[in-house]
Amino acid sequence: MTAPILKNRVTLVTGASRGIGYASALALAKAGSHIIAVARTQGGLEDLDDAIQKIGGECTLVPLDIRNFDGLDQLGAIINDRWGRLDGLFANAGILGDITPAPHTEPKVFDDVFAVNMTANYRLIRSLDPLLRQSPSGRALFMTSGVASSRRAYWGAYAASKSALEAFVQCYANEIEITDLKVNLLNPGATRTAMRAKAMPGEDPDSLPQPADVAQLALEMLSPDYSENGKIIAYRDWASK
Repeated sequence: MTAPILKNRVTLVTGASRGIGYASALALAKAGSHIIAVARTQGGLEDLDDAIQKIGGECTLVPLDIRNFDGLDQLGAIINDRWGRLDGLFANAGILGDITPAPHTEPKVFDDVFAVNMTANYRLIRSLDPLLRQSPSGRALFMTSGVASSRRAYWGAYAASKSALEAFVQCYANEIEITDLKVNLLNPGATRTAMRAKAMPGEDPDSLPQPADVAQLALEMLSPDYSENGKIIAYRDWASK
């Protein structure tokens, strides 16, 4: 498979300090895109910046908790002032919350899961949609999970947040269908990340795909040649082709 060429594109990645976000930001930068890297962890962002510089790429670091919704609005204004457009958005950041019976879910945990997994993504769309439309080939990609549809026991808050995200994003995709913007969702499946280790502590991590593997699908879906819209693409299905 020929790697996409993303020269002169600007791509924002949330949750960019580790895991799939980190690997995807690095892959996008290697393909030529300028990366706007958003995450809470300053040290992880600096590590990413070092890695991107080593491959000759460019990165703008944004230490920001995406629950800071005013900050997301300000970020949109800053991108507009500097670039006047946004070519790609990878809304990768997410939190698991607690795996627990539904009645035992703590209100703060429930609120935090929805704030990060759903509300922050709505606020990103609200802030960045005009910039994505300014690109001749804007691409937006959101991270989902199989539990959004499987309704797995004890995963209530996380599953509900991802199910809500899928509905919202696919409604948005239908709204922009006649534009040059394409909006999709990626289901990575079980991947060797810190979130997966928290969810499944007894699992052998060596049996799982690496974040860099999933990053290749994110790279394809954020490229200007990608023509799908409103789809949920599972990494395992893509990798098995």
